[in-house]
Amino acid sequence: MNADPTTPPRFALTSRLLHWGMAVMVVAQLFLGVAMVASLDAYHLLRTVHMPLGFAILVLVVVRIGNRLRHPPPPFPTTMRPLERRVATASEYLLYALLVIQPLTGWAMLSAGGYPIAPYGPLHLPGIAPHDPGLYALLRQSHTALAYLLFAAFTAHMCAVVFHTLALRDRTLDRMALWRGRRERDDRIRVE
Repeated sequence: MNADPTTPPRFALTSRLLHWGMAVMVVAQLFLGVAMVASLDAYHLLRTVHMPLGFAILVLVVVRIGNRLRHPPPPFPTTMRPLERRVATASEYLLYALLVIQPLTGWAMLSAGGYPIAPYGPLHLPGIAPHDPGLYALLRQSHTALAYLLFAAFTAHMCAVVFHTLALRDRTLDRMALWRGRRERDDRIRVE
């Protein structure tokens, strides 16, 4: 029980673990994608990391959606106006959609290019698109465009959290933090 009624309710622990774990994976994946384009010499080596990481992101986002249905998010802070809440909800759905669509686009791209899809050792996935060089080129462009959109949505999400946490001081970050906020620690000490 919160000693301070202004202490924000937090997301479930599984939600917080999935959130931060996937955030690290998505940032790593975006950097890997850029490095693959910038360094053709290391392209095949980087692809051996990019493909399994993309597959892991796809699996985890499905787990995360299930977790989200089981553990609804806590209410928004009272500092957020209705329009902000609608924008926050829409951007969250956009991020979820991109985390599903982006790996599927990569999978379809490899299928259309006729590449083997083996994210982990003996695990081979079936193709999900017909072998077609024209389709491969289209999916490759789509994969790149979606990566830019994912980067933009991710950056906007981070900027909004930083603004609320540092400028408005409404403790938005505490809702998703794995650690306890200073005020919450102080409240626990006072209660004990």
